[in-house]
Amino acid sequence: MLRYLTKVLDPAEFRADANPAAWEQAKRVIAGATVIRLILAAVVPLFPDETYYWEWSRHLAGGYFDHPPVIALLVRAGTLIFGNTPIGVRLFSVLAGTGCAFAVARIARALGGDASGRLAAVIFTVIPIVAAGAVLATPDAPMLCAAAWALYAVLRALGVPERAHDEDGPVNHAATLRWWIVAGAMIGIAMSSKYTSVFIPVGVLLAFIFHGKLQNRFGQAGPYVAVGVASLIMVPVLWWNATHDWISFAFQLNHGLGAPKGGALGVLNRELELVGGQIGLVSPILFFFVIRALRDAVRFSEEGYRLVLGIACFVPIAFFLYSATRRSVEANWPAMAWVGAVALLASDPPHSARMRAWLVRGIALAAGLSAIIYVHVVVPILPLPAPRDQVAKAFGWDLVGSSVERKRHAMHIDRGGSALDAPYIAAERYQDASEIAFHLADHPKVYALNLTGRANQYDLWTQFKDDAPLGATLILVLDDELNEPRVIRKLACCFARIDQSEGVSLMRGSSLIERKRIWILTGKHDRWPVRDQAFPPQP
Repeated sequence: MLRYLTKVLDPAEFRADANPAAWEQAKRVIAGATVIRLILAAVVPLFPDETYYWEWSRHLAGGYFDHPPVIALLVRAGTLIFGNTPIGVRLFSVLAGTGCAFAVARIARALGGDASGRLAAVIFTVIPIVAAGAVLATPDAPMLCAAAWALYAVLRALGVPERAHDEDGPVNHAATLRWWIVAGAMIGIAMSSKYTSVFIPVGVLLAFIFHGKLQNRFGQAGPYVAVGVASLIMVPVLWWNATHDWISFAFQLNHGLGAPKGGALGVLNRELELVGGQIGLVSPILFFFVIRALRDAVRFSEEGYRLVLGIACFVPIAFFLYSATRRSVEANWPAMAWVGAVALLASDPPHSARMRAWLVRGIALAAGLSAIIYVHVVVPILPLPAPRDQVAKAFGWDLVGSSVERKRHAMHIDRGGSALDAPYIAAERYQDASEIAFHLADHPKVYALNLTGRANQYDLWTQFKDDAPLGATLILVLDDELNEPRVIRKLACCFARIDQSEGVSLMRGSSLIERKRIWILTGKHDRWPVRDQAFPPQP
């Protein structure tokens, strides 16, 4: 591997006017990574957030409490092909990751040539945040793909040729406008995937303001057409929010910019966690190189192409550094910053032999870390206690589903098999509710009660307290606790009888992840407890 990477970074490869072999290798790297990710997507159980988005896909809408709708559309499309299976849920997210990698390689190729495109493909494939994230069905996958193509389209609209060594021809105004339309469409799709995609057009706008030559673009129609196209694509999202009291926007703003917590020490801890998380997800040596590439990108250049990429990366970094002064920032949130940063690094790799050697080591280290992640999701090899292992959260839910199914079937038979007497099923948290629904054979409606936790999409769907008639029975799955759970104490007023039933151990191999407890609540009354956090949220 080191020999191949040394060849990839050979200065002679970058001096060639054209290097079609390098570009073919870039495509093979991306294709090979896609195959590996599709295999992992098929064999690794779904994580709770993924089953949550799968539940969204069964209730298609213009928006959801937590995010815009594109991830739900992708999951729905995949399950139409492969059914309610892990590969069905993840299929188009994996392909979106492939599309993102190809766009990053195209950006690097446009700025630095075929060899730069190959280097970008290699780096983007091996960094841990992509290696892990490109397997999962999350809003990040379509957002990053659309954001990468938006940046590529903006560069083409600004006059960057398809390949760095192509000769510049006369300005084709029709082609330029088409690229602005593509850029607007991609920004609209990105913002319909995740609201933080707004940082892409904000970054482009700031680059136009700061660079004298780019300021001339304000006198052209293209950027305004792009804004119009993006706005048109966002209409369903805006309409859904307008008809739901802008609840999704309010949630995300409070999520990232809520009241500060923890004082100065809390701020310091959150900032260190954010920076440490980025170093870990990009990998330590590569993190140095991408930051260096961003630094170089914001230096003055005649055309300002690299400035556009650099500022588009710096804006989300700056925002999340500020957000961490108020609330915890999850490590994947700034991921869009590394899309342009990888392209910048690959299109202008270090010139000294010493720095190239360190970049080779950085790529090899990132590849090693990603390989360890891939092996660990299949066979646990890291010495992590199962309860603290994030990968373990995907395992054991099939057993919970089987236990609930047996309980439901037994109760149904005891009551004569009448559909009217079939028990309802619920959990307290949305993660548990969606996992249970996915792992039950008929994928029934499973309620999330949300009596003690935060609001989520389940609060916008019909509730058990309204759907179930008086006298109804509820199978409720909760965390197994030594004392009586608070949820049970809250529900004591609302049922004639509450019985503790069997416990279920969520296991990964021989390691215990956590335990769940099934409760049977019979004889529903017309009362319902007050939840800890009011919904809708009070101003």
